[in-house]
Amino acid sequence: MLNKKLTLFVIGVLISIQSSSQCAMCKAVVEANLESGDDIGSGLNDGILYLMATPYIFVLLFGIFFYLQKRKKGVKEIL
Repeated sequence: MLNKKLTLFVIGVLISIQSSSQCAMCKAVVEANLESGDDIGSGLNDGILYLMATPYIFVLLFGIFFYLQKRKKGVKEIL
């Protein structure tokens, strides 16, 4: 069991290192395209903001749902 967990951890670290290195390359290509007058990378910033906002929205919705459920249980216990 420990061997499987260690293997998954190492694979996860290696994948994150590879994907992290791609960000700088992507940024450089988009900046070069924008400087040359192309509009290929113009939506990249909006895409990044969309991907960044999605987890925060899910956490907010979970927090609201959790709060409402706890509040509903509290009202039942008082009555």
